[in-house]
Amino acid sequence: MSKSNGVGKSISVGKSISVKDLNVYYGGFLAVHDVSIDIAPRSVTAFIGPSGCGKSTLLRTLNRMHEVLPGAHVTGEVLVDGDDLYGAGVDPVTVRRQIGMVFQRPNPFPTMSIKENVLAGVRLNNRRISRSAADELVETSLHSANLWNEVKDRLDKPGQGLSGGQQQRLCIARAIAVEPQVLLMDEPCSALDPISTLAVEDLINELKDSYTVVIVTHNMQQAARVSDKTAFFNIAGTGKPGKLIEYAQTATIFNNPAQKSTEDYVSGRFG
Repeated sequence: MSKSNGVGKSISVGKSISVKDLNVYYGGFLAVHDVSIDIAPRSVTAFIGPSGCGKSTLLRTLNRMHEVLPGAHVTGEVLVDGDDLYGAGVDPVTVRRQIGMVFQRPNPFPTMSIKENVLAGVRLNNRRISRSAADELVETSLHSANLWNEVKDRLDKPGQGLSGGQQQRLCIARAIAVEPQVLLMDEPCSALDPISTLAVEDLINELKDSYTVVIVTHNMQQAARVSDKTAFFNIAGTGKPGKLIEYAQTATIFNNPAQKSTEDYVSGRFG
């Protein structure tokens, strides 16, 4: 599916992701070294590893969000449906609008209602939409985020009036309202209570029927519950770049990993 916001070259945002020989830099500092990974369409992939190993940095390269920091750049390729997101003429702002991102802490826009929050990304993309189409999109997006029944009678109330778990699902609804085919989630449950976490995990399992989902998590049980494949990242020491150590089916990573460091990490013996 090809999209464009009229700025730069339009790109095809598909469902498969292929990272090839990727190095991520912040100025002269190499943060992530030589990562190659293929992510299947309509699946959930978990990135795990200790703090500072580059998993969130890598996640943000998948929609060029890391480039908001001065001096950040990459070498290598990130292919989405065969198109290089870092190719000549590809606008990073367009990429960020087309590949959804859900952050660690729920961040509904404080001055907007629940309905306005869902539509925010659509309007940012300058899409013209009738009132009836907007109402339908809001309902569909909230249904997709398993939130409609909880908020349908208060759509004009502030989004920040919802509970933390509801706010995170509202942010997911906002992300999917612009019809991406890839959803990136950076520790989406770290600020949530166990019941809200379960609701988001159930939602992730449903979303993979329509989206390619990549999630960063420090919660080993969460990775085991929600992901089809898991990538373990590690770091040799302070100031060293993060590296991909092992990538396999989640059951293999947790039950029969090929690398001892992977086994130590998932079993809690890491350190």
